Amino acid sequence: MALAGALSGVADLDLDGYVLVAAEEFDADRLDPDRWWPHYLPHWSSRSATAARYEVGGGRLRLHVDEGTAPWAPEWDGDVRVSHLQTGQVSGPVGSGRGQHRFRDGLVVREEQPEHRGWLVRDGVLEVRMTAVRHPAALVAFWPVGVEDRPEESGEICVAEVFGSEMDDTGGLVGVGVKAQHDPHLTDDFVKVRVDGDLTAPHDYAVQWEDDVLRFHVDGRLVHTVRQRVGYPVQLMLDLYELPVPGVPRDTAALPFVAEVHHVRHWRRRDRL
Repeated sequence: MALAGALSGVADLDLDGYVLVAAEEFDADRLDPDRWWPHYLPHWSSRSATAARYEVGGGRLRLHVDEGTAPWAPEWDGDVRVSHLQTGQVSGPVGSGRGQHRFRDGLVVREEQPEHRGWLVRDGVLEVRMTAVRHPAALVAFWPVGVEDRPEESGEICVAEVFGSEMDDTGGLVGVGVKAQHDPHLTDDFVKVRVDGDLTAPHDYAVQWEDDVLRFHVDGRLVHTVRQRVGYPVQLMLDLYELPVPGVPRDTAALPFVAEVHHVRHWRRRDRL
Protein backbone atom coordinates (compact mmCIF):
# COMPACT_ATOMS: atom_id res chain seq x y z
CA MET A 1 0.00 0.00 0.00
CA ALA A 2 1.34 3.39 -1.01
CA LEU A 3 0.36 6.76 0.39
CA ALA A 4 -0.42 9.30 -2.30
CA GLY A 5 -0.48 13.04 -1.92
CA ALA A 6 -3.47 15.24 -1.23
CA LEU A 7 -6.31 15.37 -3.72
CA SER A 8 -5.24 17.97 -6.24
CA GLY A 9 -7.91 18.16 -8.92
CA VAL A 10 -5.56 17.09 -11.70
CA ALA A 11 -8.37 15.90 -13.99
CA ASP A 12 -12.14 15.71 -14.16
CA LEU A 13 -14.22 12.61 -14.75
CA ASP A 14 -15.31 12.97 -18.37
CA LEU A 15 -18.52 11.12 -19.25
CA ASP A 16 -18.63 12.32 -22.84
CA GLY A 17 -19.36 9.30 -25.01
CA TYR A 18 -20.88 7.35 -22.12
CA VAL A 19 -24.50 6.37 -21.54
CA LEU A 20 -26.09 5.68 -18.15
CA VAL A 21 -27.16 2.03 -18.34
CA ALA A 22 -28.10 1.23 -14.74
CA ALA A 23 -28.69 3.21 -11.58
CA GLU A 24 -29.80 2.55 -8.05
CA GLU A 25 -31.25 5.69 -6.48
CA PHE A 26 -32.77 3.92 -3.43
CA ASP A 27 -36.09 5.70 -3.91
CA ALA A 28 -38.25 2.57 -3.45
CA ASP A 29 -39.16 1.21 -0.04
CA ARG A 30 -37.47 -2.12 -0.73
CA LEU A 31 -34.40 -3.41 -2.52
CA ASP A 32 -34.82 -5.07 -5.90
CA PRO A 33 -34.22 -8.77 -5.15
CA ASP A 34 -33.22 -9.39 -8.76
CA ARG A 35 -30.35 -6.98 -8.25
CA TRP A 36 -29.27 -7.12 -4.59
CA TRP A 37 -28.32 -9.98 -2.25
CA PRO A 38 -28.42 -8.66 1.36
CA HIS A 39 -25.88 -11.03 2.89
CA TYR A 40 -22.12 -10.87 3.44
CA LEU A 41 -20.31 -13.86 1.91
CA PRO A 42 -22.85 -16.22 3.50
CA HIS A 43 -21.16 -19.35 2.15
CA TRP A 44 -18.41 -18.92 4.77
CA SER A 45 -21.06 -18.58 7.50
CA SER A 46 -24.85 -18.61 6.99
CA ARG A 47 -27.56 -16.38 5.58
CA SER A 48 -29.00 -15.75 9.02
CA ALA A 49 -25.65 -14.69 10.52
CA THR A 50 -24.77 -12.43 7.61
CA ALA A 51 -28.10 -10.73 6.95
CA ALA A 52 -27.67 -6.99 6.38
CA ARG A 53 -29.18 -4.47 8.76
CA TYR A 54 -30.45 -1.61 6.66
CA GLU A 55 -33.22 0.79 5.78
CA VAL A 56 -34.03 1.95 2.27
CA GLY A 57 -36.23 4.62 0.74
CA GLY A 58 -36.42 8.34 0.08
CA GLY A 59 -33.22 8.27 -1.95
CA ARG A 60 -31.08 6.66 0.74
CA LEU A 61 -29.74 3.28 1.72
CA ARG A 62 -28.80 3.32 5.40
CA LEU A 63 -26.53 0.46 6.44
CA HIS A 64 -26.18 0.14 10.18
CA VAL A 65 -24.27 -1.89 12.75
CA ASP A 66 -26.00 -1.98 16.13
CA GLU A 67 -25.14 -3.12 19.62
CA GLY A 68 -27.01 -6.36 18.87
CA THR A 69 -25.13 -7.08 15.63
CA ALA A 70 -23.21 -10.32 16.15
CA PRO A 71 -19.88 -11.21 14.50
CA TRP A 72 -20.65 -12.52 11.03
CA ALA A 73 -18.20 -15.49 11.05
CA PRO A 74 -16.25 -15.82 14.33
CA GLU A 75 -14.62 -19.04 13.11
CA TRP A 76 -12.86 -17.19 10.30
CA ASP A 77 -12.99 -13.47 11.11
CA GLY A 78 -13.10 -13.07 14.89
CA ASP A 79 -15.17 -10.18 16.22
CA VAL A 80 -15.69 -8.43 12.87
CA ARG A 81 -19.28 -7.24 12.45
CA VAL A 82 -20.70 -6.08 9.13
CA SER A 83 -23.77 -4.87 7.32
CA HIS A 84 -23.40 -5.46 3.61
CA LEU A 85 -25.10 -5.75 0.24
CA GLN A 86 -23.72 -7.57 -2.79
CA THR A 87 -25.07 -8.19 -6.27
CA GLY A 88 -23.82 -11.72 -6.96
CA GLN A 89 -23.39 -15.05 -5.21
CA VAL A 90 -21.43 -18.02 -6.53
CA SER A 91 -20.10 -20.74 -4.22
CA GLY A 92 -19.69 -24.48 -3.92
CA PRO A 93 -21.14 -27.26 -1.75
CA VAL A 94 -20.71 -27.54 2.00
CA GLY A 95 -17.21 -28.65 2.90
CA SER A 96 -15.63 -27.28 -0.26
CA GLY A 97 -13.25 -24.34 -0.51
CA ARG A 98 -15.05 -22.78 -3.48
CA GLY A 99 -16.50 -19.40 -2.72
CA GLN A 100 -16.13 -15.76 -3.54
CA HIS A 101 -13.66 -13.50 -1.78
CA ARG A 102 -11.35 -16.02 -0.10
CA PHE A 103 -9.96 -13.49 2.35
CA ARG A 104 -7.80 -15.99 4.26
CA ASP A 105 -6.38 -19.49 3.86
CA GLY A 106 -8.34 -22.53 4.95
CA LEU A 107 -11.86 -21.25 4.35
CA VAL A 108 -14.56 -23.94 4.06
CA VAL A 109 -18.14 -23.48 2.87
CA ARG A 110 -20.43 -23.81 5.92
CA GLU A 111 -23.81 -23.30 4.24
CA GLU A 112 -24.69 -23.98 0.61
CA GLN A 113 -26.10 -20.94 -1.19
CA PRO A 114 -28.28 -20.45 -4.24
CA GLU A 115 -26.53 -18.85 -7.17
CA HIS A 116 -27.45 -15.19 -7.62
CA ARG A 117 -26.48 -13.15 -10.68
CA GLY A 118 -27.86 -9.70 -10.17
CA TRP A 119 -26.11 -6.48 -11.11
CA LEU A 120 -22.87 -7.61 -12.75
CA VAL A 121 -20.48 -5.21 -14.50
CA ARG A 122 -17.47 -5.74 -16.74
CA ASP A 123 -16.45 -2.23 -17.91
CA GLY A 124 -17.49 1.41 -17.93
CA VAL A 125 -17.78 3.98 -15.15
CA LEU A 126 -19.03 2.94 -11.72
CA GLU A 127 -19.86 5.63 -9.18
CA VAL A 128 -21.11 5.58 -5.61
CA ARG A 129 -22.13 8.54 -3.47
CA MET A 130 -21.78 7.60 0.18
CA THR A 131 -20.84 8.76 3.66
CA ALA A 132 -18.18 7.41 6.02
CA VAL A 133 -18.26 6.88 9.80
CA ARG A 134 -15.71 8.60 12.02
CA HIS A 135 -14.83 6.08 14.71
CA PRO A 136 -11.66 3.97 15.16
CA ALA A 137 -13.66 0.76 14.70
CA ALA A 138 -15.53 1.80 11.53
CA LEU A 139 -14.85 1.00 7.87
CA VAL A 140 -17.05 1.94 4.91
CA ALA A 141 -16.25 0.57 1.46
CA PHE A 142 -17.38 0.02 -2.13
CA TRP A 143 -15.56 -3.01 -3.49
CA PRO A 144 -16.52 -4.58 -6.81
CA VAL A 145 -14.95 -8.08 -6.87
CA GLY A 146 -14.79 -10.87 -9.42
CA VAL A 147 -17.83 -13.13 -9.60
CA GLU A 148 -15.40 -16.07 -9.71
CA ASP A 149 -16.87 -18.24 -12.41
CA ARG A 150 -13.27 -19.43 -12.30
CA PRO A 151 -11.34 -19.15 -9.01
CA GLU A 152 -8.65 -16.95 -10.53
CA GLU A 153 -11.25 -14.37 -11.64
CA SER A 154 -11.20 -12.89 -8.18
CA GLY A 155 -9.59 -9.46 -8.48
CA GLU A 156 -10.93 -6.55 -6.46
CA ILE A 157 -11.51 -3.04 -7.82
CA CYS A 158 -11.46 -0.90 -4.70
CA VAL A 159 -13.43 2.21 -5.64
CA ALA A 160 -13.23 3.49 -2.07
CA GLU A 161 -12.49 2.28 1.42
CA VAL A 162 -12.53 4.73 4.32
CA PHE A 163 -11.38 3.75 7.81
CA GLY A 164 -12.77 5.87 10.61
CA SER A 165 -9.35 5.66 12.27
CA GLU A 166 -7.87 7.55 9.29
CA MET A 167 -10.19 10.55 9.51
CA ASP A 168 -9.64 13.81 11.39
CA ASP A 169 -11.17 17.28 11.72
CA THR A 170 -10.07 18.37 8.24
CA GLY A 171 -10.43 15.23 6.11
CA GLY A 172 -9.04 11.75 5.86
CA LEU A 173 -7.54 8.98 3.75
CA VAL A 174 -9.46 7.15 1.03
CA GLY A 175 -8.09 3.86 -0.29
CA VAL A 176 -8.41 3.21 -4.04
CA GLY A 177 -6.91 0.81 -6.56
CA VAL A 178 -6.70 -2.84 -7.54
CA LYS A 179 -6.07 -5.80 -5.25
CA ALA A 180 -5.07 -9.04 -6.94
CA GLN A 181 -6.66 -11.37 -4.38
CA HIS A 182 -6.20 -14.77 -6.13
CA ASP A 183 -5.83 -13.50 -9.69
CA PRO A 184 -2.30 -14.44 -10.88
CA HIS A 185 -2.54 -11.93 -13.74
CA LEU A 186 -2.93 -8.94 -11.40
CA THR A 187 -0.60 -7.27 -8.93
CA ASP A 188 -1.67 -5.10 -6.02
CA ASP A 189 -1.74 -1.43 -7.00
CA PHE A 190 -3.47 0.32 -4.12
CA VAL A 191 -2.93 3.77 -2.63
CA LYS A 192 -4.47 5.97 0.03
CA VAL A 193 -5.16 9.56 -0.99
CA ARG A 194 -5.77 12.46 1.33
CA VAL A 195 -9.21 14.03 0.82
CA ASP A 196 -9.99 17.31 2.53
CA GLY A 197 -13.44 17.97 3.95
CA ASP A 198 -15.93 16.10 6.07
CA LEU A 199 -15.93 12.47 4.95
CA THR A 200 -19.03 11.79 7.03
CA ALA A 201 -20.83 13.96 4.46
CA PRO A 202 -21.62 12.50 1.01
CA HIS A 203 -18.75 12.23 -1.48
CA ASP A 204 -18.61 10.73 -4.97
CA TYR A 205 -16.20 7.84 -5.59
CA ALA A 206 -15.80 6.44 -9.10
CA VAL A 207 -13.72 4.20 -11.32
CA GLN A 208 -13.42 4.58 -15.09
CA TRP A 209 -12.74 1.01 -16.20
CA GLU A 210 -11.42 0.45 -19.70
CA ASP A 211 -9.73 -2.56 -21.28
CA ASP A 212 -6.23 -2.07 -19.87
CA VAL A 213 -6.57 0.84 -17.48
CA LEU A 214 -8.62 1.85 -14.45
CA ARG A 215 -8.80 5.49 -13.39
CA PHE A 216 -10.02 6.26 -9.88
CA HIS A 217 -11.77 9.52 -9.02
CA VAL A 218 -12.97 11.27 -5.87
CA ASP A 219 -15.56 14.00 -6.35
CA GLY A 220 -14.84 13.92 -10.07
CA ARG A 221 -11.09 14.39 -9.75
CA LEU A 222 -8.51 11.82 -10.83
CA VAL A 223 -6.54 10.44 -7.88
CA HIS A 224 -4.95 7.21 -9.16
CA THR A 225 -4.42 5.24 -12.38
CA VAL A 226 -3.86 1.48 -12.61
CA ARG A 227 -2.58 0.09 -15.90
CA GLN A 228 -3.77 -3.50 -15.62
CA ARG A 229 -6.53 -5.56 -17.18
CA VAL A 230 -9.51 -6.89 -15.25
CA GLY A 231 -11.20 -8.83 -18.04
CA TYR A 232 -14.14 -10.51 -16.32
CA PRO A 233 -17.41 -9.48 -14.66
CA VAL A 234 -17.53 -8.18 -11.11
CA GLN A 235 -20.30 -8.01 -8.54
CA LEU A 236 -20.82 -4.89 -6.46
CA MET A 237 -20.20 -4.92 -2.70
CA LEU A 238 -21.31 -2.15 -0.32
CA ASP A 239 -19.94 -2.50 3.20
CA LEU A 240 -20.15 -1.04 6.68
CA TYR A 241 -17.87 -2.79 9.19
CA GLU A 242 -17.32 -2.61 12.90
CA LEU A 243 -13.76 -3.84 13.41
CA PRO A 244 -12.22 -4.84 16.72
CA VAL A 245 -9.68 -2.31 18.01
CA PRO A 246 -6.76 -4.20 19.60
CA GLY A 247 -6.63 -3.78 23.35
CA VAL A 248 -9.82 -1.70 23.48
CA PRO A 249 -13.24 -2.99 24.61
CA ARG A 250 -16.13 -2.72 22.17
CA ASP A 251 -17.48 0.85 22.24
CA THR A 252 -21.21 0.12 22.37
CA ALA A 253 -21.93 3.71 23.44
CA ALA A 254 -20.87 4.86 19.96
CA LEU A 255 -23.34 2.56 18.22
CA PRO A 256 -25.19 2.38 15.97
CA PHE A 257 -22.78 3.08 13.14
CA VAL A 258 -24.76 4.31 10.13
CA ALA A 259 -23.43 4.74 6.59
CA GLU A 260 -25.64 6.29 3.94
CA VAL A 261 -25.47 5.45 0.25
CA HIS A 262 -27.22 8.00 -1.97
CA HIS A 263 -26.78 6.25 -5.29
CA VAL A 264 -24.84 3.69 -7.32
CA ARG A 265 -24.58 4.37 -11.07
CA HIS A 266 -23.07 2.60 -14.07
CA TRP A 267 -22.26 4.16 -17.44
CA ARG A 268 -20.92 2.37 -20.52
CA ARG A 269 -19.29 3.71 -23.62
CA ARG A 270 -21.84 4.32 -26.35
CA ASP A 271 -19.82 2.23 -28.82
CA ARG A 272 -20.10 -0.83 -26.50
CA LEU A 273 -23.85 -0.86 -26.10
